[in-house]
Amino acid sequence: MSVKKKSPQRQCVGCGEMKNKKDLIRILKTAEGEIILDATGKKNGRGAYLCFNRECLERAAKGRGLERSFKMPVSAEVYERLRKELETVENEQSAVASKPGDEGR
Repeated sequence: MSVKKKSPQRQCVGCGEMKNKKDLIRILKTAEGEIILDATGKKNGRGAYLCFNRECLERAAKGRGLERSFKMPVSAEVYERLRKELETVENEQSAVASKPGDEGR
């Protein structure tokens, strides 16, 4: 008799879809009020979750999803920094996914 473990679900503040926590990226508001990207998902602070794509970040910016989650205004500079950080994370993930030598497996 095997027990199936539930994986935690979180809602993307951009598209509103419920997904596994591991399939989303965490945006964090630190105790100092700074908003950063938390790639590990383990830093201290208030978190909001986004899908790993630029469209959800744009939807969150347009619909003020991060402002609602963090209960504070989020400046355009913060969104621009998040776009750059998300792009970096996307590039790192695509590099890991397409490692050389894995084609024949």
